[in-house]
Amino acid sequence: MTDECAPCVGTAVHDGDSGRVGLVMGHEGPYLQLRPLGGGREWDADPSRLRPLDAAELLSARVAEANARSRKGLGLGDIRGSPHDDPAEDGAR
Repeated sequence: MTDECAPCVGTAVHDGDSGRVGLVMGHEGPYLQLRPLGGGREWDADPSRLRPLDAAELLSARVAEANARSRKGLGLGDIRGSPHDDPAEDGAR
């Protein structure tokens, strides 16, 4: 993948080097920063080793991530937002 066809921010891609799936968050030098679909720490990826996911692959990756979350015992509140997203702080009650 060259710079002209590098995936746009927000595109879900497969990183051929790490075997991981992530969302493109930006770029730093010759690398793109990817973040896991469910959030987490970004990693640098070589744009030439990335491949955009098709709709079926994206759905499968999102289901796998949701299943992994459920096995860790996370509840619905954890899916809606971070533990720091307190609606009371926004004036909503």
